[in-house]
Order: sequence, then C-alpha cells, then structure tokens
Amino acid sequence: MGGSSSDEEGSGEGEEYLFKVVIIGDSAVGKSNLLSRYARNEFNPHSKATIGVEFQTQSMEIDGKQVKAQIWDTAGQERFRAVTSAYYRGAVGALIVYDITRPITFLSVSRWLDELKTHCDTTVAMMLVGNKCDLENIRSVSVEEGKNMAEEQGLFFMETSALDATNVNTAFEIVIKEIYNNVSRKVLNSDTYKAQLSLNRVSLPNNGTPSSNHNQTHFPCCST
Repeated sequence: MGGSSSDEEGSGEGEEYLFKVVIIGDSAVGKSNLLSRYARNEFNPHSKATIGVEFQTQSMEIDGKQVKAQIWDTAGQERFRAVTSAYYRGAVGALIVYDITRPITFLSVSRWLDELKTHCDTTVAMMLVGNKCDLENIRSVSVEEGKNMAEEQGLFFMETSALDATNVNTAFEIVIKEIYNNVSRKVLNSDTYKAQLSLNRVSLPNNGTPSSNHNQTHFPCCST
C-alpha cells in the first residue's frame, strides 16, 4: 500500500525519527567516500573536493521504530567555512574524521570539536574516525593516539576504510543508535513523563484507598 514516502504520513503505523548527522574534518580525509560507502556502497578513488553541501538519508530500525539519518557532508577547506553555522544547525550526531596517514588532519580534530560545540546547542553523539586504515604501511597516527584523544574528549572511536568498507557501517550505526538513546533519555526525563510516573505511582482499588501492592503500570525504557 503506497511507496516509502507515504509511510511518513501514516499516523498509526508507529513512531518515526529523523536525525541530522554531520561529517566534519579536513579536506581529503575521505568524508565523501565514507558517506558514499555507507549510503550506496560505492567508493570513487578519483572523487573531487566537495563544494557546498551534500546529504544522504539512510533508514534503520531501532526498538521497532523507524529511524532515518540525514547525513550531511561538506568541504573541509577554509574557503567554504562560511557554511558552517547553517551546516551544524539541528545536528544531533557527528563524525569527526582524520586521515591516519596525515598527522596534520589529526591535529585539526580539536579545532573541529570546538567548532561543533560552538554551533550545536544540544547533546551531540560524536565519534572520532581515523579513516584510511587500509594504508597501514604509511600510517602516521597510531591507534593508541586516536583512542587517547577520544577518551580525553568523551568520544566514540573507530578506525575505518572507505576503500575496503572496514567498520564504515558500524561507525555510522553506533552514532545513530547513540542519538536514539540520547533522545530516549530526554523523553524519559521530560516533565510530561515524570508527571505520568507520579500519577501512576500508586494504584487505587475500588474503595479509593491506596493499595499496598506495587503499581504494575509499565513504561518504556532504554534498552541496555
């Protein structure tokens, strides 16, 4: 009954979420190929620098709910940095990418993190991504260095290869699931939810006096 676009209009078919995820990092670290590998399982060894902004939308199911990630990719060059405020607006997830063969791109990570924190005013699920791990023979940034920075900054960490697809899907999926968990926690901590909890904390029998039994009302909670 209908195509995928009609699913968004159905009111009784279950909840649907749309999350914005941005990919940031210096030019030529492989941001566009990470996205094309994840979204279309494609890799273009001759891809040119992204000009402006591109995005792809990917869907996955979490806890029986339809989750769509709108993943944005933009140029890392300084001359395109004017797009940043609009680019970051509404983002709830980010992959901060560096090239394991180019230490300068790793040193830039802190600057990209500062920019992300400046432009985002909500909780952002962040993963540090060391891309091009297929080039182990010319590696210049160790796995330990990547892990240490991620621990210091409170980030997820993963090394990937857009060329041979190593860990690409996993990296995106971890970020998307963490966004979903963050949103779930916000829902559970909202005033509306707390009010519902307090209203249902005590079950009243027919005579109107509080029951000594624990309330059996169940509420959704985050999965472990």
